[in-house]
Amino acid sequence: MSDKKESDDLTPQGEEPIKVSYIFPNGDRYEGECSRSTSGVMMRSGAGKHTSAGGVIYTGEWREDKMHGRGTLQHPSGALYEGEFKNNMYDGMGAYTFPDGSTYKGHFCENRLEGEGAFTDTHGLVWTGEFHGKAALGLKMQH
Repeated sequence: MSDKKESDDLTPQGEEPIKVSYIFPNGDRYEGECSRSTSGVMMRSGAGKHTSAGGVIYTGEWREDKMHGRGTLQHPSGALYEGEFKNNMYDGMGAYTFPDGSTYKGHFCENRLEGEGAFTDTHGLVWTGEFHGKAALGLKMQH
């Protein structure tokens, strides 16, 4: 597996993805699809599940050895993200559940809450509006 950036066409024409089960030297595990890049490097590509030695689990789509497409990322703390990924980051529409049970559903950009969304606190109150990272001015509580 490699972090090298290759062309968008990872699978040579007519070749099917290869199913693998791989254990990394650090104890991480990957089970799923891989493709060989034009330079011959094997990369996670397609659907797969990666479990880190620390207990973080990603199940979803991969491209060029990165989380890219739809997926779910579970943390040992209980935090959970379900939604769209781009280049290993939350990017697009998604839902994040915090360890305390509160949730955010809406837009993400490069791992940040960004744009229209709804935050539900631990008391069940729903706050909607524009989120910009840690700032969320002018939120409205839904009744």
